Amino acid sequence: MGLLLFISGQEIIIIVVIMLVLFGADKLPDIAKTMGQGMREIRKATDEIKNEIENSTKEVRDDFNEVASSVRKDITDVTESVQNQFNAAAGEVDKEIKDVTDEVNKGMK
Repeated sequence: MGLLLFISGQEIIIIVVIMLVLFGADKLPDIAKTMGQGMREIRKATDEIKNEIENSTKEVRDDFNEVASSVRKDITDVTESVQNQFNAAAGEVDKEIKDVTDEVNKGMK
């Protein structure tokens, strides 16, 4: 189809006339039918190859998604653990600061 974009109407007419002269009017429908069948077979083969590639890579994609999910879960677990440890440490520091502040305030009174 893309090839026809670069051919003008006059060139198409010349090609059709040459085909009529070479093959005759009675052979053109047979030639067109054969070309259509060939294109259909090529499309069918292309679709089969594409489906085969998709089916064969499905397992790889599933394994990859499983690994990615596992890595996300591990990262989430580690992040939560670090955040919990940080919050615990921050709570202890806040408590110590409050205790020191209370002692300083008592000493000033």
